[in-house]
Amino acid sequence: MNEHTWWETIKIESDQLVQKVKELIEEGNVRRIVIKHGDHTIAEFPLTIGVAAAVFAPILAAVAAIAALIKDCKIEVERVEKK
Repeated sequence: MNEHTWWETIKIESDQLVQKVKELIEEGNVRRIVIKHGDHTIAEFPLTIGVAAAVFAPILAAVAAIAALIKDCKIEVERVEKK
């Protein structure tokens, strides 16, 4: 099975960070989420497709902690599409 992967960059305010990461996880075609502040990588979360949502609670807790510390950031998202 062939896969097509691509990256998407989303600029976001910190107060929207947790909600946006939650939405990305629920989409199901996200392989990796990288949170950056400027050019610095703050956190990187590899995601496994098909894992129960409860497994992502620690990721969302970490994202909430990050959001409390930074003002604005960007999310880089690696997506995958199976052909």
